[in-house]
Amino acid sequence: MICPHCEHSLLRKERTGNRCGYCRRLYALDPKTNRLKLSDLRVRRVVAALSAGGRVTVAPGQLWYALSRRSLRTSNLGAEWMPLLAVLGTLLLLVGALVPFVPALLTGAALLLLALTVLLARAAGLGRGVPTMDRAAFRSEVLAPWIRVYGELPPGMVDEPAREAPAPGPPSSATRPTGVLLCPDPSVTAFLRAEGVPEQYGLALAGSLDAAVALAPDGPVIVLHDADAHGALLVLRAREAFQGSRVVDAGLPVHRVYGLAHAVPVRDRWRRPDATARRELGAVGGLSDAQLRWLGRGWGFPLVGLPPARLLEVVTRCAGRVTGRPDPAHAGAVGLGFLTWPAAGTAPGGEG
Repeated sequence: MICPHCEHSLLRKERTGNRCGYCRRLYALDPKTNRLKLSDLRVRRVVAALSAGGRVTVAPGQLWYALSRRSLRTSNLGAEWMPLLAVLGTLLLLVGALVPFVPALLTGAALLLLALTVLLARAAGLGRGVPTMDRAAFRSEVLAPWIRVYGELPPGMVDEPAREAPAPGPPSSATRPTGVLLCPDPSVTAFLRAEGVPEQYGLALAGSLDAAVALAPDGPVIVLHDADAHGALLVLRAREAFQGSRVVDAGLPVHRVYGLAHAVPVRDRWRRPDATARRELGAVGGLSDAQLRWLGRGWGFPLVGLPPARLLEVVTRCAGRVTGRPDPAHAGAVGLGFLTWPAAGTAPGGEG
């Protein structure tokens, strides 16, 4: 790897303890010990790309997806132990054939068969879309070491709050916002807050439906969500909670990312919709049978997977339409059709 300080090319023995053997300075991430194979220089390059050269900020979830995107394309099933099984099985077969020793032959054959089964399962796509490192681990294994070494997040990044604030009480007439932007993703709300979207459009940011109702009981409500089952159901719940008020679905549509080659989805096996939720999704309409099955298996595309600049353009255009407050600072959104993102043939964000 290349030292992020003196730019020397370092062998493994020249960087023990995450310290450069030439300049003796500490660095945060070593690709040999990091599950995402990250280095400090790679993190800096990706943050610079996501921030469009420093024009927009970047939140932790956005960086997590960009750095995970490459591994999401392939299956990680058995990646840590399958090579060991194959080597051990081959050795046992050789020993059993040379001695000869039947138990070694049988054990070796069983290990090789298991390794082959896992290999075929990976080729069939089993385990694809499951992050090598989830967002909680990304904070402890990537961001925390970075902060320990450099004292802050990479330049251009904004952090998300440690925990969601409790739902506020009813606002007074003097502090009542013109509307509320409901988004359950803390990285997206931290990003929008850092870009000044709430102040520009008089919107309150809410991370839950209860908070949205408390902040603007009469709406209007802009719902920003992932292209997954929970996002589609959030819009349904918002319309039930804000009956008679304007509820705008500004989330990423499933049909815009489903089957798109450059849109790399994520599969969350622990948040798959239950049978009741699947029936509700089917009753909503607008989703094909194939898309419903896809959502039912836990697939989806997260908002943090969109380039921050594009996400900002879409949100500001929608907020301007809902509140009647156009924002000259984001005039580039005028040329971007609201439902044209992500455009066909372009990567939604991050590395290829």
